Amino acid sequence: MPETSARALFAARLAQARQLRGLSQRALGDRMGLGKDKGSSRINRYEHQVTAIGFDNLDKLAEVLDVPIAYLVAENPAMADGILELSRANAAEQERLVRALRALLASPPLAEAIARVAAAPDEERSRLAEALSGLLAPPAKKRGK
Repeated sequence: MPETSARALFAARLAQARQLRGLSQRALGDRMGLGKDKGSSRINRYEHQVTAIGFDNLDKLAEVLDVPIAYLVAENPAMADGILELSRANAAEQERLVRALRALLASPPLAEAIARVAAAPDEERSRLAEALSGLLAPPAKKRGK
């Protein structure tokens, strides 16, 4: 399998993010402040890997598309999806999710179990999540002691 260049990955992610936002190349360029004509041409050159993007434009592009810069330069689709999901969480949730990810990476059987729960149909997933939460609840205090 041939390696994909960083520019090719960026171009694909840019086109995907732009299309998900329902923006034409012209509209995206205009929203970036490049003007309708010049902007359309510039976005087209980025998407066709003719021109590399500079840091200032990368920052503006991510802002207009409402995605993290890291999403646009992610090495593969799974990494991009993970970055996008993390970006939707607040700072405290991000820290909690990163701790959970570290724990899952340290325990492949746990990661496999969680992946199976996540892949379960909604009703079953809810039941399994509730059961798991019950197992992890703090022990009840004993009375009279």
